Order: sequence, then structure tokens, then C-alpha cells
Amino acid sequence: MTDMTENRGGETETSAARRSPLAKRSGGDAGSRGRTTIADGVVEKIAGLAARDVDGVHAMGSGISRTFGAVRDRVPGGTKSVSRGVKAEVGEVQAALDLEIVVEYGVSIADVARDVRENVITAVERMTGLEVVEVNIAVSDVKLPDEEEEEPERRIQ
Repeated sequence: MTDMTENRGGETETSAARRSPLAKRSGGDAGSRGRTTIADGVVEKIAGLAARDVDGVHAMGSGISRTFGAVRDRVPGGTKSVSRGVKAEVGEVQAALDLEIVVEYGVSIADVARDVRENVITAVERMTGLEVVEVNIAVSDVKLPDEEEEEPERRIQ
């Protein structure tokens, strides 16, 4: 049982609140003081990595963006763009995502899209705390088994 006393205004307070002057002043726990904002690019990276983890996803983005990305990846000091093919709109508590993917030939596009959607929603909500209200997926291409890769292997010189 908590030790309760009555203060001047007729309200009761616990003995813990009486002992800690900070408890009265703070107005809540430290996690609720201040504001956290999450940039669109952060959500795009999380979604891009989560989408690439799904079996049947060959690549992300349109042919042009993949071509430019391949060139950028070869530049010394350049980094791979994990957010290629992902566009996010982030609000204070919600996010909406558009993804453009290339699937491997022979897979069920409906199944891959469902799995991508589930994986992206789970990852973004777990990491950011945002509610994902929609994940729109556009399948822009199918990778055929005999097609050459857009990123040819580097030659040894």
C-alpha cells in the first residue's frame, strides 16, 4: 500500500513524489520531453534494405536509376544507394512509401509484392515507431535468367 498524504489543495500525493522534488517539476518521464523527427531518407534506407531482403527481388528502381547507380557505385569513394527505387513521405506519426522493384523471372509477383510490403512495414515501424499507412509497389521489370547483369564484373588489369 502506498503512503498517501493530503496537500494544501486537498489533493493526495504519494510518498515517492513527496521525496523527489523532480517528480513534481518534470511533468512526465524524460522520453516525452522534446520532439523526434525522422528524415525521409532514413525511412527510405530502412525500406530499401528490407525490400532487398525478400526472395524474388532482383533489384530496386527503374532501368535508368539502376544504370546511373551502377556508374556512381564504381566511382572511388562512392557508396551504394540502398534507397534507390524508394520514395518516402514522412509525417509526425505516419509514413507512406512508394517502391519500384525488379523481380526475378518465374516468381509470383503477387507473392513477392506481399512479402516486400510485409517486410518493409515491419522494419520501418519497428525501427522508427511510425505507422506505415501504405506501401505502393510498382514492378518495373522482370530479370530473365539469360539477361546480362547491368553491373558487369570488373576486369583485372
